[in-house]
Amino acid sequence: MRSDWYRNMIAWREAHIKQRHFIILLSFVVGVLAAVAAYVLKSAIHFIQQLLAVSLDGDEVNYWYLLYPIVGIAITSLFVRYIVKDDISHGVTRILYAISQRKSILKLHNVWSSLVGSSITIGFGGSVGAEAPIVLTGSAIGSNLGKFFKMDQKTLMLMVGCGAAGAVGGIFKAPIAGLVFTLEVLMLDMTMTSVVPLLISSVTATAMSYIFAGDAFMFHFSAYEPFAIERIPFLILLGIICGLVSLYFTRGMNFLEGIFRKLKSPWLKLLFGGAMLSLLIFIFPPLYGEGYDTIEALLNGEAEALTDHSFFADYAQVTWVLCAYLILIIFFKIFASAATNGAGGVGGIFAPSLYVGCLTGFVVARIFNSFGIVVPEANFALAGMSGLMSGVMHAPLTGIFLIAELTGGYNLFMTLMIVSVVSYITIMLFEPHSLYAMRLAQKGELLTHHKDRAVLTLLKMENVIETDLSELNPDMTLGELVKVISKSKRNIFPVVDPNTRELLGVLLLDEVRNIMFRPELYDRFTVGQLMISPPAVINQHLPMEKVMQVFEDTGAWNLPVVDDEKRYVGYVSKSKIFNSYRHVLVHFSED
Repeated sequence: MRSDWYRNMIAWREAHIKQRHFIILLSFVVGVLAAVAAYVLKSAIHFIQQLLAVSLDGDEVNYWYLLYPIVGIAITSLFVRYIVKDDISHGVTRILYAISQRKSILKLHNVWSSLVGSSITIGFGGSVGAEAPIVLTGSAIGSNLGKFFKMDQKTLMLMVGCGAAGAVGGIFKAPIAGLVFTLEVLMLDMTMTSVVPLLISSVTATAMSYIFAGDAFMFHFSAYEPFAIERIPFLILLGIICGLVSLYFTRGMNFLEGIFRKLKSPWLKLLFGGAMLSLLIFIFPPLYGEGYDTIEALLNGEAEALTDHSFFADYAQVTWVLCAYLILIIFFKIFASAATNGAGGVGGIFAPSLYVGCLTGFVVARIFNSFGIVVPEANFALAGMSGLMSGVMHAPLTGIFLIAELTGGYNLFMTLMIVSVVSYITIMLFEPHSLYAMRLAQKGELLTHHKDRAVLTLLKMENVIETDLSELNPDMTLGELVKVISKSKRNIFPVVDPNTRELLGVLLLDEVRNIMFRPELYDRFTVGQLMISPPAVINQHLPMEKVMQVFEDTGAWNLPVVDDEKRYVGYVSKSKIFNSYRHVLVHFSED
C-alpha cells in the first residue's frame, strides 16, 4: 500500500513539476530543515551548559569543570558505540568522502546522530565546535531528501551542497559564507545554474535563524577603526603568522589524531584523552567548551579576564605574562580539540580555528602595541580569525565573508582580505590540502576543482576492468595457442597459473605472428616460453588518477589488473577509461 502511494507520488512529481523547478523547491525545504537543525543544536548545547552551571559558584568552577568534559565524552562515546554504531566524527571529511566515493549518499542516521553527539560533547565542555556536525546534518538532510525523490547523482551532489550551505548560513546567520563554504571547502565545480539552489538554501536558513534567534550579530563589539594604508605591512606580517599557525594547526591536529587512532581500546582512548583534556582545562580554563566567550572577551578589550581561575590571574596586567598565557593556549588548543574527538567526543575544528585565529591576531596586535606600533587589537583579532580559517580550511573567501557577517564588520573587508590571502598563500607553500581533505587526498579519493582529476576520482576501477580476454595456461603448446587465437577477438592474452590464479605474464599476438602458421613448430614451443612480462601490473584498488599515471609512465594501452594476492582479475585499457571519462565529463558538465 505504502509503496503504491510512494510510486504514485514520484510519478505525479515527474509528470507535473519540471526537474529544474523541483530542485529549487527542494533547496528551499533543505534550507528550512537545516536552520531548524542548527537551532536545535545550539539550544541543546546552551541548555546543557546552563544546567551544569546552575549550582556552581566562582570558587568551585575550576574543579567541577575538570569532570564535566570527561562525563560528556563518555556519554557520547557510549551513544556512538551502542546506538549509532557508526563513525560520525570528522563531519566535513565524511561529506567529502560521500561526494567522491559514495555517489553523494549519506546515511539517514546522520540527520540526527551528529546533533545528539555534539550537543552532549560540547554542552559538557568538550573543546570542539558544533559547526562541522551541523554541516554533516544539513548535508545528510539534503542527501536523503534527494534520495527519497529519486534524484540522480549530480542532483544529489547539489542537495548535499545545499544542506551544507544552509547549515553554515543557519548556525552563523551568514548566507554568503554558507554559499562560498560549499564552493571552496566541499570543492563542487558548480555552474551558475547550480549556484542558485545553494543561495536559496543559505538565504532561507539564515532568514529562519533570524526568526528563531533574532537579528543580533554573533559577536558584539564596537571598537571599529577604519582601514589605514600604513597598517598594510603589519597586516601582511599577521597573514604570514596566521599561515604558519594554520600549518601547525593542520599538521599538529593530524598527528595527534593519528596517535589516538593507534589506540585500539575505546576505554584507553577515553582515559588518555579525558586526562589530557582535564589537565589542560585545569591549567587553561579558556579551553573549556567552544571558546566563543573567549572571542567575545578579546573583541571587547577584556583579555585580562581570561586568566581568572588560573595560575596566571595575579599577573594578568603584565603584558608579557598575558601574551605568554595566550600563546600557550594557542599551542595547546589543538591538544584539547584532538583529545576531545580522539577520546570519543563529536565535534569539529570550525570553532577551534576561529578561536586560535582570534588569539593569534590579538597577541600579534598586543606585541605590536607594546613596541609602540599602535594597531587596533579588535581588528587584528578579527583578521586573525579570518586568516586561520583561510589557512586551515584553504578557504579564503569563506574566512573573509564569515567574519564580516558574524560581526557586521563589513568596513573591515580590506583588512580581512589582506590577512586571509597572505595566510592562504603561506600555507599553500607547505600544505596543498586542507585538514578536512588531506586524508582523502592521500588515498586519491578526493574530488577537487581540477576538472580532469575530479572526473578521474568519480571513475571506479570495477567499471573499467575487462574480463573477456582468453586466459592461457603456461603449459599450452603453440598449436593449442593457435586454436585459442582463432576464437578470440583480442590480440593480448594473460598467462595465468591454473592453480593459484597468479598472473605469470602476457602473450601478445604480434610476438607469435611469425610462427603461428608453421605447423612444424606447434609442439616445439609452449606459452610459458613465448610469454613476456607486462610493462606494469595494476592493483584493482589503485585510484584512477594513479592508474592513468602508470599508463603515462609506461606508454602502454592495455595493462593487467590483479588483486592484493597478485591473482589475475582482468585487463584495463586506456581507450575504455577514455570512453568512461567522456561519459562522466558530459554528465557532470550539463547545466
